[in-house]
Amino acid sequence: MKPLNKFTLVRYSLLFATVIVAVSLQAETWHATVGAQNENKGRQVVAFLPNELWIHAGDSVEWSVKTDEPHTITFLTAGQIRQPFTAGCPGYSSSTTIVDGSTCVSSPPLVSGQSFSVMFPSPGNFKLVCLVHPDQTGVVHVLETNAALPHGQEFYDKQAATQANELMADLAQLQGYPHPASANGVLVGTGKTLATGGGHNSISLMRFMQPELVIRAGATVEWVNDDPSLPHTITFGTEPADPMPPSSNVSVDADGALHATISSISDSVHSGFILSAPQDEIGSPQTPLAPTRFRVTFTKPGVYPYICALHDQLGMKGIIIVLR
Repeated sequence: MKPLNKFTLVRYSLLFATVIVAVSLQAETWHATVGAQNENKGRQVVAFLPNELWIHAGDSVEWSVKTDEPHTITFLTAGQIRQPFTAGCPGYSSSTTIVDGSTCVSSPPLVSGQSFSVMFPSPGNFKLVCLVHPDQTGVVHVLETNAALPHGQEFYDKQAATQANELMADLAQLQGYPHPASANGVLVGTGKTLATGGGHNSISLMRFMQPELVIRAGATVEWVNDDPSLPHTITFGTEPADPMPPSSNVSVDADGALHATISSISDSVHSGFILSAPQDEIGSPQTPLAPTRFRVTFTKPGVYPYICALHDQLGMKGIIIVLR
């Protein structure tokens, strides 16, 4: 074979560089948002906005979180068993990373102002989930590089803003509904789960619906979680390191409700997670009932502040005033 002269080498080098530049110019970074909240942080839109994207192989997507409620950007492998969000999938990935379906990829829990980017090197349809919120899913459709895309970035920006506004309006309306409770009852939040072609979105009011309650000594207060998706806690005194289980001074009533007694303003009592059992899926084992009610009997007068240990940073706090 005849050796290449320097002019031929230069020409091939320029051609190779042109191909590299063309490929790099063809790849695009798409932008989406995660969640929305109102000014006092009590109304939380729990959604990928939008939750369905069409991109080309080689493109990247950057998700930016807009709430003080944490979220993850997670891609599990087919059939993978989902772990608690504290374990990741397992572990957490760094941004930017690659998603191709061969291994799980997850951001750590992110809050307002933080973002996470992934690159999709090959075609496929990739399910997107948040490990913190079970009813927050989406999908990224990755097409061949020569395929026509149905939408551009401007469309997705408008769609995300519209969806956020509509979901926030639904939540404001939901907050305005009457929420009946027993005389000494407190509803713990409220919410709704909705669906689109891309997956599930949910909205949650992170508030105790009766934030101040006045009772007499010896009375019992009952808290009921009215959110179909998210857990909450009722926590008096010291917050536990692990918020999931109840404190050791909590017992179980005959109807399955958790029950504790508080005799001093210095007592610490923690409900653990109060939530509805997830919906059962055909072909999967039945899930057990979860504690949806928590009761506390107050034996002494005093002022007893409490919080949701999961959402107190959003302002989810209450107070029980016990009279003689």
